[in-house]
Amino acid sequence: MTVEAIKAAISELPEDERHSLATWLIELDYDEWDKEMVKDFSPGGRGHHLVEKVKRDIAEGKARPMEEGFAGRRKSRP
Repeated sequence: MTVEAIKAAISELPEDERHSLATWLIELDYDEWDKEMVKDFSPGGRGHHLVEKVKRDIAEGKARPMEEGFAGRRKSRP
């Protein structure tokens, strides 16, 4: 089956079934994205060094809780 045939078949679906299909496709993409993120930030992954840097920064007191940072930004807004 070609992409064009799939598009034609999708265009003939009732609206609720198109919505259901679109939701499924989005979830499929998210699942693939999640798998890639886990792979990238696991030991040996290309982003693992960033995880280690963040852990070091936290241990060295170079980080603060996210909510504290948000509160500071809210105060500095005009």
